[in-house]
Amino acid sequence: MGSTVKVKAADGHELGVYRAEPAGRARGGLVIAQEIFGVNSHIRAVCDGYAADGYLVVAPALFDRVEREVELGYQSDDIERGRKLREPISLEQALMDMEAGAKEVAGAGRIGVIGYCWGGTVAWVAATRSKSFAAAVGYYGGGVADLAGEQPNCPVQLHFGEQDQSIPLAAVEKVRAAHPELPLYLYPAGHGFNCDQRGSYHAESARLARERTLAFLREHVG
Repeated sequence: MGSTVKVKAADGHELGVYRAEPAGRARGGLVIAQEIFGVNSHIRAVCDGYAADGYLVVAPALFDRVEREVELGYQSDDIERGRKLREPISLEQALMDMEAGAKEVAGAGRIGVIGYCWGGTVAWVAATRSKSFAAAVGYYGGGVADLAGEQPNCPVQLHFGEQDQSIPLAAVEKVRAAHPELPLYLYPAGHGFNCDQRGSYHAESARLARERTLAFLREHVG
């Protein structure tokens, strides 16, 4: 179990971050970018899992710029509310909050970033617009294709679902064409396949994607 601490972004905004610590000396740091559902029980479980793998992990509450302590579920009204909360937050603001998270784990060594859903796009921007991260992993980031012209400053690994109704395969191929050097994986699953609280959860795809993510982190973070 982790704890919530307060950090300050470069523009003076104070936000909460969920912090999960490893049992022993950290292999490195990780900053987790949330979905549109806030730093909810699923995101906290993701943090706890990577802490168990040896990383010092934080998940910035990106929605704190609009509403604090947001934790949503995965029903249609949660999705609608999450989208409304996300709308006024720019990628630049989200990146400032991710940078604040990076400072919180800086003492652990090299830092990686992992993002899911909206956070998958945030992780891409963290790779292309920041130099704080040694590696970035994005899961089903719907905005990555629109930002495919940006060049990463660190190694990036991407995961998408072949049956994702919100991210067409054409968008995935646009990313692949722009960055053929990046490891980009497709799974027989839909959007949100990593989350065991969603109907779209696909256990085998989630297991394989996490295995690949962990190997990638071991190579580039520690």
